[in-house]
Amino acid sequence: MAAAPRDLRGHIPSVDRLLRTPRVQELLGSYNRAFVVGEIRAVLDELRHVPEGVTGTEAARVDPRGAEGASPDSHLPRDANAHAATAEDGVLDRLEERIRRASAPRLRRVVNASGVILHTNLGRALLAPEAIEQVTEAAGHAVGLEYDLPRGARGDRDSIIEADLMALTGAEAAAVVNNNAAAVLIALNALAEGREVLVSRGELIEIGGSFRIPEIMAKSGARLHEVGTTNRTHVEDYRAAIGPQTGLLLKVHTSNYRIVGFTASVTLDDLVDLGRAHGLPVMEDLGSGALVDLTEYGLPREPVVRDQVARGADVVTFSGDKLLGGPQAGILVGKRAVIERIRRNPLRRAMRPGKLDIAALEGTLRLYRRSPDLACALPTLRWLTRPIADMEAVGRAAVLLLVERLGSGFEISLVSSESEVGSGALPGTCLPTCALAISHAEHSPDEIARRFRAAEPPVIGRVSGGTFLLDLRGIFAAEELAVRFP
Repeated sequence: MAAAPRDLRGHIPSVDRLLRTPRVQELLGSYNRAFVVGEIRAVLDELRHVPEGVTGTEAARVDPRGAEGASPDSHLPRDANAHAATAEDGVLDRLEERIRRASAPRLRRVVNASGVILHTNLGRALLAPEAIEQVTEAAGHAVGLEYDLPRGARGDRDSIIEADLMALTGAEAAAVVNNNAAAVLIALNALAEGREVLVSRGELIEIGGSFRIPEIMAKSGARLHEVGTTNRTHVEDYRAAIGPQTGLLLKVHTSNYRIVGFTASVTLDDLVDLGRAHGLPVMEDLGSGALVDLTEYGLPREPVVRDQVARGADVVTFSGDKLLGGPQAGILVGKRAVIERIRRNPLRRAMRPGKLDIAALEGTLRLYRRSPDLACALPTLRWLTRPIADMEAVGRAAVLLLVERLGSGFEISLVSSESEVGSGALPGTCLPTCALAISHAEHSPDEIARRFRAAEPPVIGRVSGGTFLLDLRGIFAAEELAVRFP
Protein backbone atom coordinates (compact mmCIF):
# COMPACT_ATOMS: atom_id res chain seq x y z
CA MET A 1 0.00 0.00 0.00
CA ALA A 2 1.12 3.55 -0.64
CA ALA A 3 2.15 5.78 2.22
CA ALA A 4 -0.07 8.68 3.13
CA PRO A 5 1.45 12.05 2.19
CA ARG A 6 2.58 12.91 5.74
CA ASP A 7 4.43 9.57 5.81
CA LEU A 8 5.92 10.39 2.37
CA ARG A 9 7.12 13.69 3.76
CA GLY A 10 9.05 11.93 6.48
CA HIS A 11 10.92 9.78 3.98
CA ILE A 12 11.37 12.05 0.95
CA PRO A 13 14.16 10.63 -1.23
CA SER A 14 16.79 12.83 -2.83
CA VAL A 15 16.78 13.85 -6.48
CA ASP A 16 19.95 11.82 -7.10
CA ARG A 17 18.47 8.72 -5.51
CA LEU A 18 15.36 8.95 -7.68
CA LEU A 19 17.43 9.49 -10.84
CA ARG A 20 19.16 6.14 -10.19
CA THR A 21 15.93 4.16 -9.90
CA PRO A 22 14.96 1.90 -12.84
CA ARG A 23 11.65 3.71 -13.24
CA VAL A 24 13.28 7.10 -13.70
CA GLN A 25 15.96 5.63 -15.92
CA GLU A 26 13.15 4.42 -18.15
CA LEU A 27 11.63 7.91 -18.15
CA LEU A 28 14.98 9.36 -19.20
CA GLY A 29 14.83 7.18 -22.31
CA SER A 30 11.72 9.08 -23.42
CA TYR A 31 12.11 12.56 -21.94
CA ASN A 32 14.73 15.29 -21.71
CA ARG A 33 16.86 14.95 -18.55
CA ALA A 34 16.40 18.59 -17.52
CA PHE A 35 12.63 18.20 -17.87
CA VAL A 36 12.57 15.05 -15.71
CA VAL A 37 14.79 16.64 -13.06
CA GLY A 38 12.55 19.69 -12.96
CA GLU A 39 9.45 17.51 -12.51
CA ILE A 40 11.15 15.51 -9.74
CA ARG A 41 11.97 18.69 -7.87
CA ALA A 42 8.42 19.95 -8.31
CA VAL A 43 6.99 16.71 -6.86
CA LEU A 44 9.37 16.77 -3.90
CA ASP A 45 8.58 20.41 -3.23
CA GLU A 46 4.85 19.64 -3.22
CA LEU A 47 5.36 16.83 -0.71
CA ARG A 48 7.41 19.04 1.61
CA HIS A 49 4.46 21.42 1.82
CA VAL A 50 1.77 18.82 2.62
CA PRO A 51 0.07 19.99 5.87
CA GLU A 52 0.47 17.96 9.02
CA GLY A 53 -2.15 15.30 9.67
CA VAL A 54 -3.28 14.83 6.07
CA THR A 55 -4.70 11.32 5.67
CA GLY A 56 -7.57 9.43 4.08
CA THR A 57 -9.73 11.33 1.60
CA GLU A 58 -7.65 14.49 1.96
CA ALA A 59 -4.54 12.46 1.23
CA ALA A 60 -6.03 11.32 -2.05
CA ARG A 61 -5.72 14.87 -3.33
CA VAL A 62 -1.95 14.74 -3.02
CA ASP A 63 -1.27 11.01 -3.33
CA PRO A 64 -0.93 10.19 -7.05
CA ARG A 65 -2.99 7.03 -6.72
CA GLY A 66 -5.98 8.82 -5.17
CA ALA A 67 -8.29 7.47 -2.48
CA GLU A 68 -7.65 3.80 -3.35
CA GLY A 69 -3.88 4.28 -3.16
CA ALA A 70 -3.88 6.22 0.12
CA SER A 71 -3.88 4.17 3.29
CA PRO A 72 -4.91 5.12 6.83
CA ASP A 73 -2.27 5.34 9.56
CA SER A 74 -3.25 1.95 10.96
CA HIS A 75 -2.05 0.27 7.76
CA LEU A 76 1.32 2.06 7.42
CA PRO A 77 4.39 -0.25 7.41
CA ARG A 78 6.19 -0.25 10.73
CA ASP A 79 9.67 -1.01 9.45
CA ALA A 80 11.69 2.15 8.61
CA ASN A 81 13.10 0.63 5.42
CA ALA A 82 9.60 -0.33 4.34
CA HIS A 83 8.54 3.24 5.07
CA ALA A 84 11.30 4.56 2.82
CA ALA A 85 10.60 2.09 0.03
CA THR A 86 6.89 2.80 0.12
CA ALA A 87 7.55 6.52 0.15
CA GLU A 88 9.85 6.20 -2.86
CA ASP A 89 7.20 4.23 -4.77
CA GLY A 90 4.64 6.89 -3.94
CA VAL A 91 6.94 9.66 -5.16
CA LEU A 92 7.61 7.77 -8.41
CA ASP A 93 3.90 7.19 -8.95
CA ARG A 94 3.31 10.87 -8.45
CA LEU A 95 6.19 11.76 -10.80
CA GLU A 96 4.95 9.52 -13.60
CA GLU A 97 1.43 10.94 -13.35
CA ARG A 98 2.76 14.50 -13.36
CA ILE A 99 4.91 13.83 -16.43
CA ARG A 100 1.98 12.16 -18.18
CA ARG A 101 -0.19 15.23 -17.61
CA ALA A 102 2.57 17.68 -18.55
CA SER A 103 3.27 15.80 -21.78
CA ALA A 104 -0.32 15.82 -23.00
CA PRO A 105 -1.10 18.56 -25.55
CA ARG A 106 -2.87 21.55 -24.04
CA LEU A 107 -4.64 22.24 -27.32
CA ARG A 108 -6.88 19.18 -27.09
CA ARG A 109 -9.43 17.85 -29.49
CA VAL A 110 -13.00 18.26 -28.23
CA VAL A 111 -16.35 17.19 -29.63
CA ASN A 112 -18.48 20.20 -30.49
CA ALA A 113 -22.03 19.27 -29.54
CA SER A 114 -22.74 22.78 -28.27
CA GLY A 115 -25.09 23.78 -31.07
CA VAL A 116 -22.83 26.70 -32.05
CA ILE A 117 -21.32 26.02 -35.46
CA LEU A 118 -18.61 28.71 -35.53
CA HIS A 119 -17.76 28.57 -31.84
CA THR A 120 -14.97 31.07 -31.16
CA ASN A 121 -13.87 29.27 -27.98
CA LEU A 122 -13.65 25.98 -29.87
CA GLY A 123 -11.64 27.30 -32.82
CA ARG A 124 -14.42 28.41 -35.22
CA ALA A 125 -14.38 26.86 -38.68
CA LEU A 126 -13.12 23.35 -39.35
CA LEU A 127 -10.81 23.03 -42.32
CA ALA A 128 -11.70 20.95 -45.34
CA PRO A 129 -9.54 17.83 -45.93
CA GLU A 130 -7.95 19.50 -48.97
CA ALA A 131 -6.87 22.46 -46.85
CA ILE A 132 -5.56 20.16 -44.11
CA GLU A 133 -3.52 18.29 -46.72
CA GLN A 134 -1.91 21.54 -47.86
CA VAL A 135 -1.15 22.54 -44.26
CA THR A 136 0.50 19.17 -43.64
CA GLU A 137 2.62 19.54 -46.78
CA ALA A 138 3.69 23.06 -45.81
CA ALA A 139 4.40 22.04 -42.21
CA GLY A 140 6.73 19.21 -43.14
CA HIS A 141 8.64 20.74 -46.03
CA ALA A 142 10.34 23.89 -47.22
CA VAL A 143 7.90 25.85 -49.38
CA GLY A 144 8.10 28.85 -51.68
CA LEU A 145 6.39 31.19 -49.23
CA GLU A 146 8.25 34.29 -50.38
CA TYR A 147 10.31 32.83 -53.21
CA ASP A 148 9.61 33.41 -56.88
CA LEU A 149 10.68 30.14 -58.49
CA PRO A 150 10.75 31.32 -62.16
CA ARG A 151 12.91 34.35 -61.29
CA GLY A 152 14.90 32.69 -58.52
CA ALA A 153 14.37 35.77 -56.37
CA ARG A 154 12.37 36.97 -53.38
CA GLY A 155 8.60 36.93 -53.88
CA ASP A 156 5.47 38.01 -51.99
CA ARG A 157 3.39 35.63 -49.89
CA ASP A 158 0.19 37.41 -50.99
CA SER A 159 0.83 36.18 -54.52
CA ILE A 160 -0.02 32.63 -53.40
CA ILE A 161 -3.66 33.50 -52.73
CA GLU A 162 -4.17 36.76 -54.61
CA ALA A 163 -5.26 35.26 -57.94
CA ASP A 164 -7.91 33.12 -56.24
CA LEU A 165 -9.22 36.05 -54.20
CA MET A 166 -9.36 38.29 -57.26
CA ALA A 167 -11.27 35.64 -59.20
CA LEU A 168 -13.73 35.06 -56.35
CA THR A 169 -14.34 38.72 -55.45
CA GLY A 170 -13.73 40.63 -58.68
CA ALA A 171 -11.19 42.82 -56.88
CA GLU A 172 -8.12 44.31 -58.54
CA ALA A 173 -5.82 43.16 -55.73
CA ALA A 174 -5.84 41.34 -52.39
CA ALA A 175 -3.74 41.09 -49.23
CA VAL A 176 -3.92 38.89 -46.13
CA VAL A 177 -3.08 39.58 -42.48
CA ASN A 178 -3.55 37.43 -39.39
CA ASN A 179 -7.19 38.30 -38.57
CA ASN A 180 -9.93 40.76 -39.50
CA ALA A 181 -9.21 43.05 -36.55
CA ALA A 182 -5.69 43.42 -37.95
CA ALA A 183 -7.13 44.05 -41.43
CA VAL A 184 -9.27 46.91 -40.09
CA LEU A 185 -6.38 48.32 -38.06
CA ILE A 186 -3.84 48.35 -40.89
CA ALA A 187 -6.33 49.74 -43.43
CA LEU A 188 -7.28 52.61 -41.13
CA ASN A 189 -3.64 53.35 -40.37
CA ALA A 190 -2.58 53.22 -44.01
CA LEU A 191 -5.46 55.30 -45.36
CA ALA A 192 -6.32 57.75 -42.59
CA GLU A 193 -3.58 58.09 -39.97
CA GLY A 194 -3.85 61.54 -38.39
CA ARG A 195 -7.10 62.26 -40.21
CA GLU A 196 -10.81 61.81 -39.52
CA VAL A 197 -12.80 58.72 -40.41
CA LEU A 198 -16.55 59.19 -40.78
CA VAL A 199 -18.70 56.31 -39.51
CA SER A 200 -22.33 56.01 -38.48
CA ARG A 201 -23.09 55.82 -34.76
CA GLY A 202 -25.22 52.78 -35.50
CA GLU A 203 -22.12 50.95 -36.80
CA LEU A 204 -19.75 51.48 -33.86
CA ILE A 205 -19.79 47.79 -33.11
CA GLU A 206 -18.21 45.67 -30.42
CA ILE A 207 -17.39 42.04 -31.13
CA GLY A 208 -16.00 39.25 -28.94
CA GLY A 209 -12.89 39.96 -26.92
CA SER A 210 -13.91 43.61 -26.42
CA PHE A 211 -12.86 44.61 -29.94
CA ARG A 212 -14.54 47.95 -30.50
CA ILE A 213 -14.40 50.10 -33.61
CA PRO A 214 -13.66 53.32 -31.65
CA GLU A 215 -10.76 51.69 -29.81
CA ILE A 216 -9.23 50.05 -32.87
CA MET A 217 -9.52 53.38 -34.67
CA ALA A 218 -7.70 55.15 -31.85
CA LYS A 219 -4.88 52.60 -32.05
CA SER A 220 -4.67 53.09 -35.81
CA GLY A 221 -3.88 56.78 -35.39
CA ALA A 222 -7.06 57.83 -37.21
CA ARG A 223 -9.64 60.05 -35.52
CA LEU A 224 -13.23 58.92 -35.16
CA HIS A 225 -15.94 61.27 -36.38
CA GLU A 226 -19.40 59.88 -35.60
CA VAL A 227 -22.29 60.81 -37.84
CA GLY A 228 -26.04 60.26 -37.57
CA THR A 229 -27.70 58.53 -34.65
CA THR A 230 -27.81 54.99 -33.31
CA ASN A 231 -30.93 54.02 -35.26
CA ARG A 232 -30.97 56.47 -38.18
CA THR A 233 -28.15 57.80 -40.34
CA HIS A 234 -28.57 59.54 -43.72
CA VAL A 235 -26.15 60.39 -46.50
CA GLU A 236 -26.60 64.05 -45.60
CA ASP A 237 -25.05 63.32 -42.21
CA TYR A 238 -21.89 62.17 -43.94
CA ARG A 239 -21.93 65.05 -46.40
CA ALA A 240 -22.27 67.64 -43.64
CA ALA A 241 -19.36 66.12 -41.70
CA ILE A 242 -16.85 66.12 -44.58
CA GLY A 243 -14.10 68.66 -44.09
CA PRO A 244 -10.41 69.31 -44.72
CA GLN A 245 -9.40 66.68 -42.11
CA THR A 246 -11.58 63.89 -43.52
CA GLY A 247 -9.49 60.97 -44.73
CA LEU A 248 -11.88 58.03 -45.14
CA LEU A 249 -15.55 57.04 -45.24
CA LEU A 250 -16.12 53.81 -43.31
CA LYS A 251 -19.07 51.44 -43.40
CA VAL A 252 -19.23 48.60 -40.88
CA HIS A 253 -21.53 45.64 -41.44
CA THR A 254 -23.41 44.92 -38.21
CA SER A 255 -22.80 41.21 -38.56
CA ASN A 256 -23.38 40.32 -34.90
CA TYR A 257 -26.62 42.20 -34.21
CA ARG A 258 -29.62 43.81 -35.88
CA ILE A 259 -31.31 47.18 -35.31
CA VAL A 260 -35.00 46.98 -36.16
CA GLY A 261 -37.93 49.37 -36.04
CA PHE A 262 -37.56 53.05 -36.89
CA THR A 263 -34.23 52.79 -38.69
CA ALA A 264 -32.34 54.21 -41.64
CA SER A 265 -28.84 53.53 -42.90
CA VAL A 266 -26.69 54.69 -45.78
CA THR A 267 -26.07 52.16 -48.53
CA LEU A 268 -22.61 51.42 -49.80
CA ASP A 269 -23.66 52.75 -53.22
CA ASP A 270 -24.51 56.13 -51.72
CA LEU A 271 -21.30 56.20 -49.71
CA VAL A 272 -19.22 55.39 -52.80
CA ASP A 273 -20.93 58.18 -54.78
CA LEU A 274 -20.22 60.60 -51.94
CA GLY A 275 -16.61 59.49 -51.68
CA ARG A 276 -16.00 59.94 -55.40
CA ALA A 277 -17.55 63.41 -55.35
CA HIS A 278 -15.12 64.46 -52.60
CA GLY A 279 -12.09 62.41 -53.59
CA LEU A 280 -12.28 60.22 -50.48
CA PRO A 281 -11.65 56.47 -50.27
CA VAL A 282 -14.46 54.24 -49.02
CA MET A 283 -13.88 51.18 -46.87
CA GLU A 284 -16.32 48.49 -45.75
CA ASP A 285 -15.68 46.05 -42.92
CA LEU A 286 -17.88 43.04 -43.59
CA GLY A 287 -16.78 41.09 -40.53
CA SER A 288 -17.88 37.56 -41.39
CA GLY A 289 -17.62 37.91 -45.13
CA ALA A 290 -19.46 35.49 -47.43
CA LEU A 291 -17.95 34.51 -50.78
CA VAL A 292 -21.17 32.93 -52.03
CA ASP A 293 -24.86 33.84 -51.84
CA LEU A 294 -26.08 31.89 -48.82
CA THR A 295 -29.70 32.11 -49.95
CA GLU A 296 -28.83 29.49 -52.58
CA TYR A 297 -28.43 27.08 -49.66
CA GLY A 298 -31.61 28.08 -47.89
CA LEU A 299 -29.87 30.42 -45.44
CA PRO A 300 -30.49 34.12 -44.70
CA ARG A 301 -28.71 36.53 -46.97
CA GLU A 302 -25.41 38.07 -45.95
CA PRO A 303 -23.53 40.64 -48.05
CA VAL A 304 -21.42 38.85 -50.66
CA VAL A 305 -17.89 40.23 -50.97
CA ARG A 306 -18.04 40.29 -54.78
CA ASP A 307 -21.17 42.47 -54.69
CA GLN A 308 -19.58 45.00 -52.35
CA VAL A 309 -16.46 45.20 -54.49
CA ALA A 310 -18.63 45.71 -57.59
CA ARG A 311 -20.40 48.60 -55.84
CA GLY A 312 -17.10 50.45 -55.84
CA ALA A 313 -15.67 50.08 -52.33
CA ASP A 314 -11.96 50.91 -52.40
CA VAL A 315 -11.23 48.22 -49.82
CA VAL A 316 -13.36 45.50 -48.23
CA THR A 317 -12.18 43.54 -45.18
CA PHE A 318 -13.49 40.22 -43.85
CA SER A 319 -12.55 37.12 -41.84
CA GLY A 320 -11.17 33.87 -43.17
CA ASP A 321 -12.45 31.62 -40.39
CA LYS A 322 -16.13 32.51 -40.20
CA LEU A 323 -18.55 32.11 -43.11
CA LEU A 324 -15.65 31.63 -45.52
CA GLY A 325 -14.82 28.41 -43.65
CA GLY A 326 -11.04 28.68 -43.69
CA PRO A 327 -8.26 29.49 -41.21
CA GLN A 328 -8.01 32.55 -39.01
CA ALA A 329 -7.09 35.38 -41.36
CA GLY A 330 -7.99 38.96 -42.19
CA ILE A 331 -8.54 39.48 -45.90
CA LEU A 332 -8.40 42.82 -47.70
CA VAL A 333 -9.61 43.13 -51.30
CA GLY A 334 -10.20 46.18 -53.47
CA LYS A 335 -8.55 48.71 -55.74
CA ARG A 336 -4.93 47.94 -56.57
CA ALA A 337 -3.60 51.37 -55.61
CA VAL A 338 -5.28 51.14 -52.21
CA ILE A 339 -4.15 47.56 -51.52
CA GLU A 340 -0.58 48.45 -52.52
CA ARG A 341 -0.68 51.36 -50.09
CA ILE A 342 -1.73 48.98 -47.32
CA ARG A 343 0.99 46.49 -48.29
CA ARG A 344 3.67 49.15 -47.91
CA ASN A 345 2.54 49.96 -44.37
CA PRO A 346 5.24 49.10 -41.77
CA LEU A 347 2.59 47.37 -39.62
CA ARG A 348 2.18 44.74 -42.30
CA ARG A 349 5.16 42.69 -41.16
CA ALA A 350 3.78 42.49 -37.62
CA MET A 351 0.46 41.22 -38.96
CA ARG A 352 1.43 38.87 -41.74
CA PRO A 353 0.20 35.27 -41.58
CA GLY A 354 2.57 32.30 -41.49
CA LYS A 355 2.95 29.58 -44.07
CA LEU A 356 0.41 27.26 -42.40
CA ASP A 357 -2.32 29.90 -42.56
CA ILE A 358 -1.48 30.70 -46.17
CA ALA A 359 -1.57 26.99 -47.06
CA ALA A 360 -4.95 26.51 -45.34
CA LEU A 361 -6.40 29.60 -46.99
CA GLU A 362 -5.20 28.58 -50.44
CA GLY A 363 -6.69 25.11 -50.01
CA THR A 364 -10.02 26.61 -48.93
CA LEU A 365 -10.19 29.20 -51.72
CA ARG A 366 -9.48 26.55 -54.34
CA LEU A 367 -12.51 24.61 -53.14
CA TYR A 368 -14.65 27.66 -53.85
CA ARG A 369 -13.28 27.85 -57.37
CA ARG A 370 -13.15 24.16 -58.26
CA SER A 371 -15.46 22.03 -56.13
CA PRO A 372 -18.62 20.81 -57.91
CA ASP A 373 -20.40 20.47 -54.53
CA LEU A 374 -19.21 23.15 -52.13
CA ALA A 375 -21.84 22.30 -49.49
CA CYS A 376 -20.36 18.83 -49.23
CA ALA A 377 -16.69 19.81 -49.50
CA LEU A 378 -16.64 22.73 -47.06
CA PRO A 379 -17.28 21.72 -43.41
CA THR A 380 -18.84 25.06 -42.42
CA LEU A 381 -21.37 24.95 -45.25
CA ARG A 382 -21.99 21.26 -44.60
CA TRP A 383 -22.87 22.02 -40.97
CA LEU A 384 -25.07 24.95 -41.97
CA THR A 385 -27.07 22.89 -44.48
CA ARG A 386 -27.29 19.58 -42.59
CA PRO A 387 -30.62 17.78 -43.18
CA ILE A 388 -32.70 17.00 -40.09
CA ALA A 389 -33.12 13.39 -41.22
CA ASP A 390 -29.36 12.84 -41.08
CA MET A 391 -29.18 14.15 -37.53
CA GLU A 392 -32.10 11.98 -36.44
CA ALA A 393 -30.45 8.84 -37.81
CA VAL A 394 -27.20 9.60 -35.99
CA GLY A 395 -29.13 10.46 -32.83
CA ARG A 396 -30.98 7.13 -32.72
CA ALA A 397 -27.69 5.23 -32.97
CA ALA A 398 -26.02 7.49 -30.41
CA VAL A 399 -28.78 6.87 -27.84
CA LEU A 400 -27.99 3.16 -27.75
CA LEU A 401 -24.27 3.82 -27.53
CA LEU A 402 -24.52 6.33 -24.69
CA VAL A 403 -26.95 4.22 -22.65
CA GLU A 404 -24.25 1.57 -22.53
CA ARG A 405 -21.42 4.00 -21.78
CA LEU A 406 -23.11 6.15 -19.15
CA GLY A 407 -24.51 3.34 -17.05
CA SER A 408 -27.73 2.99 -15.09
CA GLY A 409 -29.97 5.86 -14.07
CA PHE A 410 -29.48 8.03 -17.15
CA GLU A 411 -32.38 8.87 -19.41
CA ILE A 412 -31.59 9.82 -23.02
CA SER A 413 -34.09 11.01 -25.61
CA LEU A 414 -33.97 12.54 -29.07
CA VAL A 415 -35.51 16.02 -29.11
CA SER A 416 -35.93 18.96 -31.47
CA SER A 417 -33.90 22.07 -30.73
CA GLU A 418 -32.16 25.02 -32.39
CA SER A 419 -28.53 25.68 -33.37
CA GLU A 420 -26.89 29.03 -34.01
CA VAL A 421 -24.15 30.03 -36.41
CA GLY A 422 -21.94 31.84 -33.88
CA SER A 423 -18.94 34.19 -34.13
CA GLY A 424 -21.21 37.10 -34.96
CA ALA A 425 -22.35 35.55 -38.24
CA LEU A 426 -26.02 35.53 -39.27
CA PRO A 427 -27.22 37.11 -35.99
CA GLY A 428 -30.68 36.11 -34.87
CA THR A 429 -30.68 33.10 -37.20
CA CYS A 430 -31.71 29.87 -35.49
CA LEU A 431 -31.30 26.63 -37.42
CA PRO A 432 -33.61 23.70 -36.60
CA THR A 433 -31.60 20.82 -35.18
CA CYS A 434 -31.82 17.54 -33.29
CA ALA A 435 -30.27 16.98 -29.89
CA LEU A 436 -29.89 14.29 -27.28
CA ALA A 437 -31.49 15.31 -23.97
CA ILE A 438 -29.69 13.58 -21.08
CA SER A 439 -30.94 13.54 -17.50
CA HIS A 440 -30.43 11.67 -14.24
CA ALA A 441 -32.54 11.74 -11.09
CA GLU A 442 -29.50 12.25 -8.84
CA HIS A 443 -27.38 14.56 -11.02
CA SER A 444 -28.10 18.11 -12.16
CA PRO A 445 -27.67 19.16 -15.80
CA ASP A 446 -24.52 21.07 -14.84
CA GLU A 447 -23.07 17.96 -13.21
CA ILE A 448 -23.81 15.93 -16.34
CA ALA A 449 -22.17 18.63 -18.43
CA ARG A 450 -19.05 18.41 -16.25
CA ARG A 451 -18.94 14.66 -16.69
CA PHE A 452 -19.02 15.00 -20.46
CA ARG A 453 -16.30 17.67 -20.35
CA ALA A 454 -14.15 15.26 -18.32
CA ALA A 455 -14.52 12.51 -20.92
CA GLU A 456 -11.82 11.52 -23.39
CA PRO A 457 -12.14 13.29 -25.73
CA PRO A 458 -14.12 16.01 -23.92
CA VAL A 459 -17.65 16.61 -25.22
CA ILE A 460 -19.00 20.16 -25.14
CA GLY A 461 -22.79 20.28 -24.90
CA ARG A 462 -25.09 22.92 -23.47
CA VAL A 463 -27.65 23.30 -20.70
CA SER A 464 -30.94 24.70 -21.98
CA GLY A 465 -34.29 24.87 -20.23
CA GLY A 466 -32.96 22.87 -17.30
CA THR A 467 -31.78 20.01 -19.53
CA PHE A 468 -28.34 18.95 -20.74
CA LEU A 469 -28.29 18.72 -24.53
CA LEU A 470 -25.86 17.28 -27.06
CA ASP A 471 -26.58 19.06 -30.34
CA LEU A 472 -26.19 16.68 -33.28
CA ARG A 473 -25.74 19.23 -36.06
CA GLY A 474 -21.97 18.68 -36.04
CA ILE A 475 -22.05 14.97 -35.15
CA PHE A 476 -21.89 12.96 -38.37
CA ALA A 477 -21.49 9.49 -36.85
CA ALA A 478 -22.66 8.06 -33.53
CA GLU A 479 -19.11 6.82 -32.92
CA GLU A 480 -17.99 10.43 -32.39
CA LEU A 481 -19.79 10.21 -29.05
CA ALA A 482 -18.12 6.89 -28.13
CA VAL A 483 -16.01 8.64 -25.52
CA ARG A 484 -14.41 7.26 -22.37
CA PHE A 485 -15.84 8.55 -19.11
CA PRO A 486 -13.73 8.81 -15.95
